[in-house]
Amino acid sequence: MSAVSAEASKAADALSEATSTNSPCPPVRTFLPDVEAAYAVQRVNVERGVAAGRRVVGRKIGLTSPAVQTQLGVDQPDFGTLFADMAVPEGTPVQARRLIQPKVEAEVALVLGAGLPHRDCTVADILRATDFVLPALEIVDSRVSGWDIGIVDTVADNASSGLFVLGGTPVPLTGLDLRGVRMTMTRGGETVSEGSGADCLGSPLNAAAWLASTLAGLGEPLRAGDIVLTGALGPMADAAPGDRFEARISQLGAVRVEFATGEIGS
Repeated sequence: MSAVSAEASKAADALSEATSTNSPCPPVRTFLPDVEAAYAVQRVNVERGVAAGRRVVGRKIGLTSPAVQTQLGVDQPDFGTLFADMAVPEGTPVQARRLIQPKVEAEVALVLGAGLPHRDCTVADILRATDFVLPALEIVDSRVSGWDIGIVDTVADNASSGLFVLGGTPVPLTGLDLRGVRMTMTRGGETVSEGSGADCLGSPLNAAAWLASTLAGLGEPLRAGDIVLTGALGPMADAAPGDRFEARISQLGAVRVEFATGEIGS
């Protein structure tokens, strides 16, 4: 594991303990100086996960909404790591004990057929590298009490990652207009979120190009087979035991998730 500061190690320990105990911790921004330090914290816990046998299967992009960026005082997205054990098969209820304070958002997922090693990745590169597209639900979660987060907190906390659900019908990119897709997400049949591909950095392809360039610059490029969750198409919605969510994304189809009954965080 790479060397880290005492502050980064302290923050990583706090977030790791919150995960293992299902008890949120206070914000970690109080002892981290900046976003760079927050990414160091994220790397510590990702490396710990890999050392414990968890398998990295891709990346997620967060803070793709201009409104959320303004709220947190940032001018660019962030990213986190996806592990195989975060994937929930569609139709499998999500157990409450896996989460602390979950929220759900609908996204476009890209599955790559080729790696993206260039630091100046273009949308054309993304189009060539993408094998297929899926509708997705990301179940975001925060290890920070009450979602009292700033940019430093969410970056350190693996971009507030939780779980994710992928739709089961792959769609080729040929002929798709990802900027123009429309999304409607319901909870128990009631609409709780709406948006479009244009609400995700102008297009999910723009978000993916930003991620690919950023990771290549860090020496950790996206690989063939990686899943890329490109960012929310609309506002996230709170989730509670027994809730059923469905997102419909035009041109891509639908994806669903159900939360098992039982107290969240128990």
